Amino acid sequence: MKYLLLAMSLFTSIVAEAGPLVFEGESGPGAGKHIVFLAGDHEYRSEESLPALARILAKHHGFKCTVLFNIDPKSGEIVAGTPSNMPGMEALDTADLAVVFLRFQNLPPEQMKHLHDYLNRGGPVVGMRTATHAFQIPNDQKYSKYSFKSDVNGYELGFGHQVLGQTWVGHYGRNHQQSTRITVLDAMKDHPILRGVKDVWVQAGAYVGKPVDGEILTMAQPLQGMTPDSPIVESLPPQPSEWTRTYRTADGKEARVFTSLYGTPEDITNEGYRRMMINGIFWAVGLEDKITSDLDVSLVGPFNPNTFGNQTHAPGIKPEMYTGYESPIPAHNNVNKPKAKAKKKPAKKAATEN
Repeated sequence: MKYLLLAMSLFTSIVAEAGPLVFEGESGPGAGKHIVFLAGDHEYRSEESLPALARILAKHHGFKCTVLFNIDPKSGEIVAGTPSNMPGMEALDTADLAVVFLRFQNLPPEQMKHLHDYLNRGGPVVGMRTATHAFQIPNDQKYSKYSFKSDVNGYELGFGHQVLGQTWVGHYGRNHQQSTRITVLDAMKDHPILRGVKDVWVQAGAYVGKPVDGEILTMAQPLQGMTPDSPIVESLPPQPSEWTRTYRTADGKEARVFTSLYGTPEDITNEGYRRMMINGIFWAVGLEDKITSDLDVSLVGPFNPNTFGNQTHAPGIKPEMYTGYESPIPAHNNVNKPKAKAKKKPAKKAATEN
């Protein structure tokens, strides 16, 4: 019995410390390039969006894609945002691009060090949705300067402001009740990131957003409902939604950044938004000459994502359950969908006398 318990303990340890999810690309313009995806938020299902994007880039375009998640250290399961624990951050040491979809993380210093080193060497970054407030690190900790409220001299407002061009500002309209139409600015329609991009609609609500600098590519218009044909909210004029910029390292090197204020997995189901994100990744890693209007952005494997919501992630999933290209996302199709609102019954007409 003692040996059985020991064996079970060792097995649990091995499972909990399983390696990161890696999709090894083969042929394509991304061959030889390594993209590391950081999925760790509480609400917007980054743990489903990022594996879906990684599969497209690996299968269709040859990139090596490593996806890292918030992991419960006891069970080895993917969790939504908490605890702040992301094994495998050393993958950033060989990364050509970091795709960041984090929220309020306080990663252990030994994990955070790899992102710190990546930014210090000027690695390009794609930031999605809550990455504007990716970190919430107490002032007495080593990497507190990355916190979204940082007051560190020279790194005010942290990673979001200094790298992506904006820290957390706030919602614009009613999230979960108002979806968003994204339109391309006429002046930017020839930008490589926007090649072939059309009919962009996302389920996530709008954020208030204006980058500190760079080029604004698109504008987000809140809609009155959660369908693409919902009328616009007249009282809320469009706000910036996607942009490019560069950040500068201490030794003066400039690095490319593409920021999107959206990216839930149900946003990814919209081909226009998905194409824009794939194009943005190509651009960030320096492959803009490989972007075509018909670049293959088709989904790889079954994709039936959860509706975004705080801590509504599919439980019981471990990174290895996404290995290969045919496992469903989420891995066991444990999906939460919003309940349809009951239609109001028309008022009964008052009875009339004959």
